[in-house]
Amino acid sequence: MTAVNPHLDRLQTYPFQKLTALLAGAAPKAGLRPIPLYIGEPKHPTPAFIKQALTDNLDGLAAYPATVGTPQLRQAIARWLERRYGVPPIDPDTQVIPVDGSREALFAFAQAVIDNRRKDALVLCPNPFYQIYEGAALLAQAQPHYLNSLAQNGYAIDYDAVPADVWARAQLIYVCSPGNPTGHVMPLSEWEKLFALSDRYGFVIASDECYSEIYFDEQRPPLGAMEAAHQLGRTGYPRLVVFSSLSKRSNVPGMRSGFVAGDAQILKQFLLYRTYHGCAMSPPVQAASVAAWGDEAHVVENRRLYREKFDAFYRIVKPALQLDMPDAAFYFWVATPGDDTVFTRRLFEEQAVSVLPGSYLARDSGGVNPGRGRVRIALVSSTAECSEAAERIRDFVSHY
Repeated sequence: MTAVNPHLDRLQTYPFQKLTALLAGAAPKAGLRPIPLYIGEPKHPTPAFIKQALTDNLDGLAAYPATVGTPQLRQAIARWLERRYGVPPIDPDTQVIPVDGSREALFAFAQAVIDNRRKDALVLCPNPFYQIYEGAALLAQAQPHYLNSLAQNGYAIDYDAVPADVWARAQLIYVCSPGNPTGHVMPLSEWEKLFALSDRYGFVIASDECYSEIYFDEQRPPLGAMEAAHQLGRTGYPRLVVFSSLSKRSNVPGMRSGFVAGDAQILKQFLLYRTYHGCAMSPPVQAASVAAWGDEAHVVENRRLYREKFDAFYRIVKPALQLDMPDAAFYFWVATPGDDTVFTRRLFEEQAVSVLPGSYLARDSGGVNPGRGRVRIALVSSTAECSEAAERIRDFVSHY
């Protein structure tokens, strides 16, 4: 029998595979065009100047890229962080590493950070959550521990309710702000509490900020982890690493371009891991990324399009379904009348609109599944499609 990593058997089926199985055999009414709102894949056009920068640098395919990326890209990311968050100068040589999208880095980070000699190691993550956090913990030979994000708490995690013995075993915590799927943005008070716990117990904070540039008020961008650390006087970002991406910000999910930034000592070890991992970013993608991080006009326009869609969807659906505007990101996290999986299948059968059951994004913890009885709706399609989907959902709920 071929030997394989036994921890692979601990991985759960991915949410989109569960959705495919749920909808198997479901036949929407004839004449209805399917509208997929289940996956957080940006559908706005990629800006022309980014595509031009990519094609202008195809000669870079003739060279092996360095794992640490080009100085130009690290500098572009460092300058963006300084502009966006008002933080002191970032050292592009020690505090920034380009990565092939935040997803691969979020997964790989646990492998580099977890000391699996300790058999009771925990990785804490929000619940509901991005399933990469769970898989990363399991394959790093740690145990995931779920921290419920509930509507009655405004989707904030109650860190005070976590037992001391859990914090003592924690080696890594994943946080996501703005949150997926809730859209919750962590305020400074939450960061202050989490930093204090990290100081006391020594765990590393991995802050997933891939939705940081999708928000609704141009005068109130979401607070970032490095910004919070700076405001609280935490020089050098101890035990903090931030993960960000161009995918949502610049509508380039296929480019697979992002970065990690923060604690220089942790990044030094993570770079060593990545050197063996073999995940250097393609030179043309690096050049296009420099162009993308250096421009904000296209990001402002991107937000305008999302505001337009959210306003239209909210106006149409709100009379029929309990709907709350998120702080940020591009999801509605909606309570369903009845079981979320039944709601999802019937909505697809009757209106050809596909959403994602919330129970697929969460785990039973503390006697509840925080996703049960909810669906995630990703407003990634055009304004016209999102408006049409809203009308179909309103009609569906009216007789559900």
